[in-house]
Amino acid sequence: MASNRNVPNPVRTLVVLFAVLGLLTGVMFLQGTTTPKLGLDLAGGTTVTMTAQTESGKSAPAEQMDQAIKIIRDRVNGSGLTDAEVTKQGDNVIVVSVPGDENDQKQIIDLVGTTAQLQFRQVLVSGVGSTSLAPTAEPSADPSTSPTRSPSVAPPGPSAEPSAKPSGNNRALSGALVAEPTTSPSASPSKTPSPEKSDEKKDEPGDDAGEDFSKVDDKKVVALYKETTCGPNGTKVPGADDANAKYVVACETDGSYKYILGPTRVHGTEVDQAAAQPPNAQSGQTGWEVALQFKKKGADQFGQLTKEADQAYRSNPYSPEAQIAIVLDGQVMSAPSINQGAILGGTASISGGTDFNQEYAENLAQVLKYGALPLKFPEDKRTVESISSSLGADQLRGGLIAGAIGLILVVVYCFLYYRALGLVAVLSLGIAAAITYLSVVILGENLGFRLSLPHIIGLIVSIGITADSFIVYFERLRDELKLGRPLRPSVEVSWKRARRTILVADAVNFLAAMVLYFLAVGGVRGFAFAMGLTTIIDVIVVFFFTKPLVAVLARRRFFATGHKWSGLDAIRLNKPTPNFRATKPQEA
Repeated sequence: MASNRNVPNPVRTLVVLFAVLGLLTGVMFLQGTTTPKLGLDLAGGTTVTMTAQTESGKSAPAEQMDQAIKIIRDRVNGSGLTDAEVTKQGDNVIVVSVPGDENDQKQIIDLVGTTAQLQFRQVLVSGVGSTSLAPTAEPSADPSTSPTRSPSVAPPGPSAEPSAKPSGNNRALSGALVAEPTTSPSASPSKTPSPEKSDEKKDEPGDDAGEDFSKVDDKKVVALYKETTCGPNGTKVPGADDANAKYVVACETDGSYKYILGPTRVHGTEVDQAAAQPPNAQSGQTGWEVALQFKKKGADQFGQLTKEADQAYRSNPYSPEAQIAIVLDGQVMSAPSINQGAILGGTASISGGTDFNQEYAENLAQVLKYGALPLKFPEDKRTVESISSSLGADQLRGGLIAGAIGLILVVVYCFLYYRALGLVAVLSLGIAAAITYLSVVILGENLGFRLSLPHIIGLIVSIGITADSFIVYFERLRDELKLGRPLRPSVEVSWKRARRTILVADAVNFLAAMVLYFLAVGGVRGFAFAMGLTTIIDVIVVFFFTKPLVAVLARRRFFATGHKWSGLDAIRLNKPTPNFRATKPQEA
């Protein structure tokens, strides 16, 4: 009796499984799509052809081209699920083929073409980038009430005041740096007055606008700064993306401000992790952010940089040197002021206004996570075109017909060999197919999973894996019945013996899929993912559907009495009947 109390209620288990299926179905409908996304070979997509540019004008080094291919492949298909392809043509050309329609072209171009050279530099001089874009504000001598040109670094939380960014036609990259200072969280954020907006600042040495060039010993840089006018969508000043330059002139992405920046203090290569984070009302985060985690060296460099900026603020709250510019591909994303102590935690985040949406945050995190391209791919040397599916409708139809024929043969074999017990096998395959379909649709919407021919092959292979699992269980059950045990106890005894074999077999399949996934690239990686996914689904189906259903059917007279169509009758089990024993001749 104690062992019976330890046996899970099969009906309850089936109810839980169908509840989960209902939940997954609801998630699928809430996403607004009920069909899987298809890969290049099934639905076509977009091809971006990019030509590398070198300073010498010669062919790009093979090592840098290989590194660029690896980084781009990681950006567009880092998980191996999107069915994107990256190939090299000649010495300088990289061709990127990504599934998607014309609506996805801009996202694809931004993802593969962005060099993603991230730099953190100290601001030396700042000024209005364009008079038509500059925000106006009343000057104030009180540092705590003066309007800000750039956001300041403050402890995150609901009490933090929103950043006062100038409004303009800026892209989502014009964000704000937010980091966790090591000072007390109770410190209240303060706003840094803009040098251009304070009457006191006009007495400092510099030009008529109050800009101080005493920290810049390069007259060419000063001249370039004075003649630079930033456009409404940002202007990429020549040399602004040179990470080794001592000074650079750069515009903000919305064109409202221009800067002279000091040497690069922290390179983008020191970013260890980058992840997009959704809004969080509890922490005061009103929009999407990209959280950065620096490596040890980068954390030390960032801590020293913020320490110097904070010291500059304490010496003169109007000093541009209190600001740190976040430069991406030669444009200033933002230049926040550091006014609450050095940031020594090694973490920071990039945020923005309403334009900084989920798509852009995820793309930015993707390019920062996998690093900057070692080569430049100018926009005027890119071509974008749509491509059709590589597999014709006839080929796709033929493959589906072949899969259907194979499935029908499996079903026919199950009914011929297991009779009514084969119904459990067929229903198990149906449940596995339903879970697989829901998983593919949900993964496609959330992780970019796209069905291609290798993925479909992996899913078809899973039919054999699932069939193998319940065959192992059925044969164990028949062995117990051959020994003369009643059906219901045999169901539990055979399950205890069969589940070990099933788990070992699935573990081997899953391990093989993991090894293949991490060692392979492209379509082979997609095949491995599909095989691993269906292996997990097989375990779920066998444990939460096949076995409980057999336990429920064992209570029915049709199976319990060994009906000849049940698949558990004496003849099917090669078990002698009472009549056979009574008429068996005596041996001499």
